[in-house]
Amino acid sequence: MTRYRLTPQARSDLLDITDYMLEQASPERAGYVIAIIREAIEKLADMPGLGHKREDLTTEDVRFWNVFKYYIVYRPETIPLEVVAIISGWRDVPNELTGRIDD
Repeated sequence: MTRYRLTPQARSDLLDITDYMLEQASPERAGYVIAIIREAIEKLADMPGLGHKREDLTTEDVRFWNVFKYYIVYRPETIPLEVVAIISGWRDVPNELTGRIDD
């Protein structure tokens, strides 16, 4: 059984991060960053309570976990764990989440 599921938008976020890292750094760095993000998602799937609410960013029932400068945004109550976004903290996070998590 799959322990987590990336929404299509979250998959797109990972591809965007990969592209950005390839442009700004190297294939090795891109691979490293993506591997660490995936490891964090696996850890969250095992222990979904690790993340924290960020009511300054959204009132929706999601949690946040930081990896490097990225927020992994996920629904802690879903089985499998649903990752809805992987967003740079430098972006307008509330705006980026609009339409992704509001029910």
